[in-house]
Amino acid sequence: VQLVESGGASVQSGESLRLSCAASGYTYSSYCMAWFRQAPGKRREGVAAIDSDGSKNYADSVKGRFTISEDKFKNTMILEMSNLKPEDTGTYYCAAGEWLLLIPGPLPREDQYEYWGQGVLVTVSS
Repeated sequence: VQLVESGGASVQSGESLRLSCAASGYTYSSYCMAWFRQAPGKRREGVAAIDSDGSKNYADSVKGRFTISEDKFKNTMILEMSNLKPEDTGTYYCAAGEWLLLIPGPLPREDQYEYWGQGVLVTVSS
């Protein structure tokens, strides 16, 4: 399984950005895909997730501003980010986990995902 992120860029506060994660070699019928981010000097944190049933979940810090979606025909996961803030700055990682479905509550932990992309940098300036 290979995950390749794209779309990272430097933007101004309030602007929008679209990240993509292209997945290959992934044929599981039950799965969860997610975006994590890691700011300099901080731990990696979950941002948003989507599972094979279409359920979605978001971190409180991005609710109402970020939208996660999936194009199953293209095997691509998208993160639409709007009204970006300086605290959204970090390296964004795509992750995938098999036999993992979302349930109400906190986002799945990073150790629940088997596959990771290399990450893309998003920088938001004030």
